[in-house]
Parts: sequence; structure tokens; C-alpha cells
Amino acid sequence: MNLLEIDNLHVDFATAAGTLHAVRGASLEMGEGEIVGIVGESGSGKSVTASSVLRLLPANGIYAAGDIRYRGRSVFSLSPTELREFRGAEVSMIFQEPGRSFDPIYSVGRAMAETITAHKPNLSEQEVHRRSVELLDEVNVPYPEQRMVNFPHQFSGGLLQRIMIALALASDPKVLIADEPTTALDVTIQAGIMDLLLRLRKERNLAILFITHNLALISKIADRIVVMYGGMVLESGLTRDVLHAPRHPYTRALLNSILSFGRHYTADQLQIIPGTVPNPYAPEPGCPFAPRCPLVHHACTSAIPPVVEDGHRHRCILPGVKE
Repeated sequence: MNLLEIDNLHVDFATAAGTLHAVRGASLEMGEGEIVGIVGESGSGKSVTASSVLRLLPANGIYAAGDIRYRGRSVFSLSPTELREFRGAEVSMIFQEPGRSFDPIYSVGRAMAETITAHKPNLSEQEVHRRSVELLDEVNVPYPEQRMVNFPHQFSGGLLQRIMIALALASDPKVLIADEPTTALDVTIQAGIMDLLLRLRKERNLAILFITHNLALISKIADRIVVMYGGMVLESGLTRDVLHAPRHPYTRALLNSILSFGRHYTADQLQIIPGTVPNPYAPEPGCPFAPRCPLVHHACTSAIPPVVEDGHRHRCILPGVKE
């Protein structure tokens, strides 16, 4: 049995401009201790899909169809009390731009204590303090005992992200959702965060759902990759299969747009993806990538291609064909 399964998920948002179709039939699964990367352009539905696991949509969010199962049980069947226990204790989440996730008037120690006592109310004040220091030390925050009294503005972006990871781990979850955790961090700090996540996966047998638009970054750590576009999963499979034998033109376009270190622009021109992302209020009747695809066929525009599994899953009627 998979630890987490997202099955044909559809998510809409009711807005003044009409119904926004954010996710259209997304499916994925992950096992214990596995790292699954979700990649795609901004607006492809990555964060909405991930947030739906914890049912964190705003009031205008609508789960139109599909299911999300954790250890075989639907998260939509959880009562409010069960949902509070599920969040953090089973599945936890770290968000992009960590500076916005902290209350500026809460010290790090107070934020840690509030998070720990929410799930372990029977711990004494001394035990909560000791656990907080242990968690900060686990994520490599220097001088964790002394930094407990500091406030968010006294930390760098990289350290705030480490503290956010410590908060997410406070209740010993089995799944960690990382929503673009390296956004706005420089390359050196990014590498440190990625190394930390890999170590936590090994030490805790932690499953990680990693959301990013950076295919080069996630390709180094993910066991499997899910490629989303226009609210749909266009391709998914083992990392080595998706990278070395992409079946969908969108995946190839993403790979071709990656900059290589040391490559001079005069020797190899960077390829861009022409056009714009689809309108989520009026999605294409066929493949969402069809208006930008160099291999577009009339059949691509009339109906959404079915999911095909030939080595790994994809939605393309001309799999593997290069333009």
C-alpha cells in the first residue's frame, strides 16, 4: 500500500470572474521514505495539489472530484478533530518564503513551544524547551539554546527555512511537503537545505513531496518526478526515466530550457518555450500544452489525451517524438 495517493483530483476556485480550474485530474502516489518532485511553470497547479493533501484551501476552494488517501483512508472523510491531529502529526508542510510564515512578535522559542504543545500537551515546560533545542540542533541552527530568544527578523532567510523545517518536524510526521523551500535563497544556501532534507529522509525515513519549478534542482534528489502543466499531470515516472527518455514535449521543453554551468551563449543558444500558460478560467478542450507544442496534431486539440504507460506515465499521442 502506498503511503499517500492523490487520485484524479480536481480543484476549482469560485471567483468574481467565474470558476477557476486550478487542478484537473491530478494523480500521484508516494511510498515511505520516498522523495517525489512536482515540477512545472508557475500556475500549473503544483501548490494547490500539495495544499489539498492537508485541506488547506481558502474558503472559495472547491474539491470538485477525486480523492486523496493517506494509508488507504480518504483525508476528505476526516472529522475536524481528526484533521487537526492529521496535520503535523502525519503530514506537515513548509512554505516558500519562510519570512512570511512567522509571527514577528513571537520569538523562535515561543513558536517552537506552541507547535510542540499543540500535539503533545502533556509535556512539561522543561521538556518542551529541551525538545525545541534538539530540533533546532537537528536542522543545524548554530547555538540553538541561545537563539531560542531571538525573533524572526534576527535570522537570515536560510536559517529561517531551517527553523521552519524544525517546526514541521516537531510532531514527527511521516510526510513532509516542501513547497519551493529554496525560493529566494542563494545557490550555496539552497545546497545546504537540499543536503538537510536528504539527511532527514535517511535518518527519519521521511517521505518528501517537493514542489519546484526548477527541474535541475529536483533531479538531483527525487526518486520520482511528476510534471504538471495547466492543472494536469502530463508525465510522471522514475527520475532517470523522465530525464533520459521524456515522453511528453512539455517535459523535453523544460529540459531544453535548463542552463548548463560553463555553457557560453554563442556556442549553444538557450531554448525558450514560446507562448503563454493556458487560461485557467477557460482551459483548452484538449491537451493544455497544445497551443505551445511544436508537434501539435489535430487530435491534440479535440480531446485530452488519455494516460498511457509505456515505461512511465504520460499524456501524449506522439510520445517520444522529437520536433
